[in-house]
Amino acid sequence: MTKRYVLIGTGGRAEYFYGSVVRDFGETSELVAFCDSNQTRMNYANRLLEEKYNHPQVATYLAHEFEKMIEIEKPDSVIVTTVDRTHHTYIIKALELGCDVVTEKPMTIDAQKCQEIIDAVKRTGRNVRVSFNYRYAPHNTKIRELINNGAIGEVFSVNFEWALNTQHGADYFRRWHRDKRNSGGLLVHKSTHHFDLVNFWLGTTPETVYAQGGLRFYGRENAEARGVTNFYQRAHGSEIAKDDPFAIQLEENEHLKAMYLDAEVEDGYQRDQSVFGDGISIEDTLGVMVKYKNKAILNYSLNAYLPWEGYTVAFNGSKGRIEVRVVEQSYINSGGKKEDEGKLEQMSIIVMPMFDTPYEVEVEEGLGGHGGGDPILLQDLFGTPIEDEFNRAASHVDGAMSILTGIAGNISLNTGQPVKVDELIKF
Repeated sequence: MTKRYVLIGTGGRAEYFYGSVVRDFGETSELVAFCDSNQTRMNYANRLLEEKYNHPQVATYLAHEFEKMIEIEKPDSVIVTTVDRTHHTYIIKALELGCDVVTEKPMTIDAQKCQEIIDAVKRTGRNVRVSFNYRYAPHNTKIRELINNGAIGEVFSVNFEWALNTQHGADYFRRWHRDKRNSGGLLVHKSTHHFDLVNFWLGTTPETVYAQGGLRFYGRENAEARGVTNFYQRAHGSEIAKDDPFAIQLEENEHLKAMYLDAEVEDGYQRDQSVFGDGISIEDTLGVMVKYKNKAILNYSLNAYLPWEGYTVAFNGSKGRIEVRVVEQSYINSGGKKEDEGKLEQMSIIVMPMFDTPYEVEVEEGLGGHGGGDPILLQDLFGTPIEDEFNRAASHVDGAMSILTGIAGNISLNTGQPVKVDELIKF
């Protein structure tokens, strides 16, 4: 018996889910409807279903018809890929209407909304899955295995640096993410992946969070301080933008044009805003210290304007050290092939025993995006569930514990004080 799915939010991340459902999991899953605030964008998604996936078009419903959609289509599960600040709205509505939920990360953006989701899960007894694809990447799974097997004993501290380059990193400052009210900033929207990995690797949860950071590179004020004198509001139709390496030209990319430029007539959303414009309220330079309930500490940094994309992480333990370096192929969301997202260009895991010779751990890269994690996650979500000794499937509790590090970090940015995570919500 197949599960019936509807999807709300047909923007940049939607095809990752609906494309997989109709292409790979027809025996177990069925896509029956789209929901969005923009009819043009839904029409384009339906066009892709027909032309790219050889699948019949599905019913479409505007956002205010969400409940009507559930009543008519009777889905088993709702896929939520809307703007982050609305995730909780549709997660909770779906649960209360008797559906399970698959949601894009982050699960939501602040403590109040997180509490509302937790309460709704408890009240309804339904299931929420958060799509943490990085857990499923073979190299990240291998790190968990090494730590679980005691390769370096008890882990006392972690140094974790994530680098976003001037292609992928800049993209958060062109679109709706640039408004912190929409995304919770990069500590929530992007770093939720990284904080979830630390929880996953160490088998623990955060206790105390302290953060510092700010908008140092992007934004008009920073550009003016560097001597920039020519500015534009958006790239489309701007002569100045033609010489800006940070600009994207929607009309030159058929996919971006159809999904965003052609859809502007309905809601005015501009996908190509200047990264050096006004109205940016998220940070691009961040440092976070976390103490975990198992007494381990994390030193974390995120910078969104670097010459390369990827991360370095070092684990220091009672029996040695693990050093990891991952260089990823960068991308613009919805700007190219999905299988290229997070594709590995370089990856190394070196174990340094305290009184023995260091050795490199070989890991076979999986096929597909995010270092091979995407196909395994999608199989777990929409196919026959896999038996998994590493427990990579992320529940609403995992979703909460990842975003709470970033939410606490945002509070710390505002107050200058450390934040106790347990004081933010109640399970």
